[in-house]
Amino acid sequence: MVTAGLSKFTSRIRQNQPRLAEQQFQKPSFKNNSKDRVLSEELKYLNRAGQKIKKILETDNNGFHHGSKLAPPPSHGCHQHSLPLPPLLHHPIQTPAAAPVPDHLIHQLSTIRATINHLTSLQPPRKPSTAAPAAPSDLLIYTHISPIASSCKDNPALLHQYMNYTPFALCPNDSPLAEDLILRGCHPLPRRRCFSRTPSTTPTSLPIDPFSPLPEKTAILSHHSCKTFSCFAGLKSDMGFDMKVEKSRFLTYKSDLDLPISQLFELAKSAKSVIRLALDIGGGTGTFAAQMKLQNVTVLTTTMNLGAPYNEAVAIRGLVPLHAPLQQRLPVFDGVLDLVRCGHAVNRWIPVTSMEFLFFDVDRVLRGGGYFLLDHFFSKRTDLDKVFTPLIGKLGYKKVKWAVANKTDSSG
Repeated sequence: MVTAGLSKFTSRIRQNQPRLAEQQFQKPSFKNNSKDRVLSEELKYLNRAGQKIKKILETDNNGFHHGSKLAPPPSHGCHQHSLPLPPLLHHPIQTPAAAPVPDHLIHQLSTIRATINHLTSLQPPRKPSTAAPAAPSDLLIYTHISPIASSCKDNPALLHQYMNYTPFALCPNDSPLAEDLILRGCHPLPRRRCFSRTPSTTPTSLPIDPFSPLPEKTAILSHHSCKTFSCFAGLKSDMGFDMKVEKSRFLTYKSDLDLPISQLFELAKSAKSVIRLALDIGGGTGTFAAQMKLQNVTVLTTTMNLGAPYNEAVAIRGLVPLHAPLQQRLPVFDGVLDLVRCGHAVNRWIPVTSMEFLFFDVDRVLRGGGYFLLDHFFSKRTDLDKVFTPLIGKLGYKKVKWAVANKTDSSG
């Protein structure tokens, strides 16, 4: 396990660090000229066929009513396109009523219309006269590990279920569904026009002590196995709901891996720095933020409700939860934080490239001279030496504390 306390250099010093190669990845080129030619020929053939049927219908001498509306053919289990198409037949003034258009011609024409629509959607757009610039390599990498604005549509069943609600009424009780979408990268979720559900009891004021027992009936727990906070507190002591256990966290020194809050402030003071604003990534029930609040430091906590009401617990303690997944950009402006802490949520299970983007996003929100606390990070010893230590080194931060020891607990 590793506990790393890293100090970010000022902007001027950081700019002198060697820059990473930005041309290691190139946008792949896909050539499919033969397919384009086939699609083009199909479109030409179908357009000719459609014009021929149109001409037959317009010039027929058997008394067909030119103003008849074309009804869609009966469904035969095939995929039906619902794109509206303009009528092909002109309605002359004062045309006498006549027999309807034969069904087989209606079916043929509708089939041609659907086929043309389908082939048109498959045909790639025409290239502009001037070649578009190649996408930056980092954009290609990031869209691969965290698709931009596409993860929602990549989960249509869940998305349709989430948006299937009655507008201007009470929202469905579907918090787990929202959690599933967010964890699949659909974040931020689409907005809905319904009224959110609220618990039966609302706290009248912020708690004086953020380590007092969590009041009951202040959160909707119907989706969880435990229906009370005291039930969660009795499950596992490391879940964060037992305030008797949480009250001593981040205060004691049990091994070199621990960085008590008192030592953290001593390090900042010796560097003539200050800690006022911080972010705790994967902060559970917000205990780090609670301890820092007692030191007059404001800490935002990102957390997800993975099996327990972590967001509700953070809020009930008078703290600010951010319901944000790890793969998304930190919802904080550039260079405004004094400290960013990563807890157990940030560990070896995250793909290396995703972790690299996360670390540089941490750098984005930290001010010059700010601190990055990678708290109890765990991995294999070989991976620590060959992968993660060089990865952390890319930030160019000064190590103010670096401790390594064997992992002895079973968590993670």
